[in-house]
Amino acid sequence: MKFPPAACLFDLDGLLLDTEPLHGRGWSEAAAHFGTRLSEAQLMQLKGRRRLDCAAQVNAWLATPVGVEALLAVQQPIVRALLPNASALPSAQELVALCHSRGIPMALVTSSSRVAVEFKASPHPWLEQIRERVYGDDPDLAAGKPDPAPFLLAAQRLGLNPQNCWALEDSQAGSQSAHRAGCQVWLVNASGTSDPDFTTNPCEINSLAVVLKLLISTDG
Repeated sequence: MKFPPAACLFDLDGLLLDTEPLHGRGWSEAAAHFGTRLSEAQLMQLKGRRRLDCAAQVNAWLATPVGVEALLAVQQPIVRALLPNASALPSAQELVALCHSRGIPMALVTSSSRVAVEFKASPHPWLEQIRERVYGDDPDLAAGKPDPAPFLLAAQRLGLNPQNCWALEDSQAGSQSAHRAGCQVWLVNASGTSDPDFTTNPCEINSLAVVLKLLISTDG
């Protein structure tokens, strides 16, 4: 693991902003509208993936598929009403500010579209410190997570070797994407630890506070 990293590549939903429960609620209520109850396991499969990919998957799960457009026509208004209430996740704002002050390059690597990110980020001006961004609808993006393309594109735009970059993720799809790209992956989840084994990749942790503390403790 490179200390400090050449760059930090951040996911957005569920990593910096607490939006995943809101997206899950949108998919759950949209599926219910068409007579299908989604399980928690199914909702977990949607984490970290692009909207159209999620819509295609949920449509396939419906007892009677209705098509992606009809599904999104129900799901999108639900989610857009909820997203302005999304809060920053613990230590997210502080970690971004530390990277900014240390001059550590950053990129946002998200499955959300440019328009969706602008909408979600508007109540959070601190996210403007992350200038380089790879969106789910990026015209240069060959494929979405779990394909390595998003993180490879981010590293390329920063002019860096992905093996020297830290990728911070909260979903299996995102973690697989970053790991396949060659990044050192920090996977935040409830089963992670505050005292991880830094030789593992992905390295599972319970909070971004672990990375924040590590960077503070190292000369940058």
